[in-house]
Amino acid sequence: MDMQDLSKRILAGERRALARAITLVESGRADHREQALALLDHLKGHGRQALRIGLSGTPGVGKSTFIEAFGMMLTGQGLKVAVLAVDPSSARSGGSILGDKTRMERLSREKNAFIRPSPSQSQLGGVARRTREAIELCEAAGFDVILIETVGVGQSETMVAEMADLFLLLLAPAGGDELQGVKRGIMEMADILLINKADGDLKPTAIRTCADYAGALRLLRKRPQDPQEFPKALTVSAVEHNGLDQAWEEMQALAEWRRSHGHFTGRRAEQARFWFEAEVRERLLAKLAQDPVKTALRELANQVESGDLSPSVAAQTLLQGHLALE
Repeated sequence: MDMQDLSKRILAGERRALARAITLVESGRADHREQALALLDHLKGHGRQALRIGLSGTPGVGKSTFIEAFGMMLTGQGLKVAVLAVDPSSARSGGSILGDKTRMERLSREKNAFIRPSPSQSQLGGVARRTREAIELCEAAGFDVILIETVGVGQSETMVAEMADLFLLLLAPAGGDELQGVKRGIMEMADILLINKADGDLKPTAIRTCADYAGALRLLRKRPQDPQEFPKALTVSAVEHNGLDQAWEEMQALAEWRRSHGHFTGRRAEQARFWFEAEVRERLLAKLAQDPVKTALRELANQVESGDLSPSVAAQTLLQGHLALE
C-alpha cells in the first residue's frame, strides 16, 4: 500500500481512501501500525482545521437522534460533517454492534457527511484508542465539523474532552437522579449541557430541568478562560429540530471567543502533549504482554503468589531486569 498516494487521495476528499486510512490506524498489526505512522507523517502540516465537538450522554438520551438532526442541519448549511461514533465492545467476545450508521440512516446517505463507528476495545475514557488519529484523518480530508460520540456517560468519559474543542453533555428531562454519581467528573468538563427531548408532554419538564442545571453550573465552577455566561444549559428537541440552531450559534460563539483570546491553539497544544504521554504509557504497558517480559512477569507473579517474594521486590526486579526503568 502506497502511503503517499493514499495521503493524496485523503487530501482530495476521497471517502473510500479515508475509510481505508481509519481502518489502518485502528489495526493492531505491527506492519499496519508502521504504515499508519508513515501516512500520518505524510499528512502532517496540511493546514486544515475542523471544529472538533465531543458529545456524551446518559443511556437512552437520544445521542444518535441528536447527532443525525444536528448533522443534517450543518450539511444543509453547506458544511462537511464527520461523525466518529464509539460503540462499546463486549467484555466476553470483544465484539461490537457498530450500529450507528443504521441509527443515522438519513445522515449516512448525505454526500457531505461521513459516519464511522469504531469499537472501544475495552479502552477506558469512552473513546477508541485511535480516535484522535481518526480525527486528524478527517481534518485532512477537509471536514468542517467532526462529532465524536462517546460510549456513554460516566466519570471516565471525560477523555473525549482531551481531543475535542468543545464538549457537549446530552441529558434527558428530569434526569438529575441518574447523573448524581457522575456529575462532578463530567459536568466539570462540559461546555454546554443540552436537555434533549424538549417536546410534547416532556417540554415543561425539560425547561425546568434546564433551569435546575443552569443553577447547578453556576455553583459548580467557573472557567477563567471562558466567557462569563459559559458553561450553558439549553433545551433541544432532536425529533422536532427545535433549539438546534441556537445550540450551534452558542458553540460557534464559544469557539470564536477561545480563538480570539488565544485559548484555542493553546488547548490543542496541551492535548497533543497529553496524547503523547498517553501513547508512551500505552506502549510501555504493551511490552508487558511480549516475551521475554511476559514470561518473567508470569514467573515473578508465581513467586509472589507462593510468598517467596513481596510484590514490591518482584516489581523492582521486573523493572530493573527487563524494562530498564529503574
